[in-house]
Amino acid sequence: MDRVKGKVAIVTGAASGIGESTAKLLAREGAQVAVVDIDDDNGRRVVREIVSAGGEAVYHHMNVAIEKEVEQIISDIYKKYGKLNILVNNAGIAGGGGPSHLLSNEEWDRVMNINLKGPFWCVKYAVPYFMKSGSGSVINVSSIMGILGGPTPAYCSSKGGIRTLTKADAVTYAKQNIRFNSVHPGYIITPLFKTLAAKSPGGVEKQIEKESQGIPLGRMGLPEDIANGILYLASDESSYVTGIELIIDGGKIII
Repeated sequence: MDRVKGKVAIVTGAASGIGESTAKLLAREGAQVAVVDIDDDNGRRVVREIVSAGGEAVYHHMNVAIEKEVEQIISDIYKKYGKLNILVNNAGIAGGGGPSHLLSNEEWDRVMNINLKGPFWCVKYAVPYFMKSGSGSVINVSSIMGILGGPTPAYCSSKGGIRTLTKADAVTYAKQNIRFNSVHPGYIITPLFKTLAAKSPGGVEKQIEKESQGIPLGRMGLPEDIANGILYLASDESSYVTGIELIIDGGKIII
C-alpha cells in the first residue's frame, strides 16, 4: 500500500481495459488520479468506483488527438492539484491492417494521430509541470508489436515509434529527473479483445484458448498484469530506471 501516496497521476484511455486497471491500482496505492478518456460514461463510472473504494479521482474528457484539448486538460489538472508526478500514455486504437500499398492515408493518419502524436502532445504539455514539480515518471504503453512488427503496418509503426520516442525523451529529460519508460503488453484480455473475439469462430472462450496455446506461461494476460508493471515504473521503487522497455507478455516474444 501507499506505493505512490501523495502523487498526482494522469492516465489516458482510462475508461476501460488496461487504463481502467491502472487508474484503479494507482488510486489504491495512494495517488490522486485524473481519469482521462473520450468515453464519458465509463470514465465517470471508473471514478465512482475509485471513490467508492476510498480513493481519489476526477474525470476529464480529453481526446489525445486534439492538441488544444490536451494542453487545456493537463493545465487544468495541474492547477487543481498544484503538481504533476505521473503520466501514463495508454490511450490507443487498433487499425492500419492489410498491406501498406492498400492502406489509405486517412487510416494511417487516424492511427498515428492517436497512438503516436497523442502521447507526444501529452508529454509536450506535461513536461513543464513535471519540471515545476521537481520530478516525473512517464509510462508509455506500447505493444510487443512495436518490437516484433506484424501485419498491421500503421499500428506496428505507431507502437514502434512510441518505443523509440520513450528512449529519446529518457535521455533528453534525465537531468530534470523526469523518467520515461515503455511497457509492451502481449495478448491481453481487454474489452476490445472480447469484442473482436466474439466475431470469430467459437467466440471469446475459443479465441482465448487458441491464443493461450502460443504463450509459454499458458494463458493470456489480464489488464491487472500490465497495471502492476506500470505501478512499479510510476513509483519511486524504479527511481534508477529510465529508457527501458518492460515486456509483459507471458514469454510470447521469445518463441
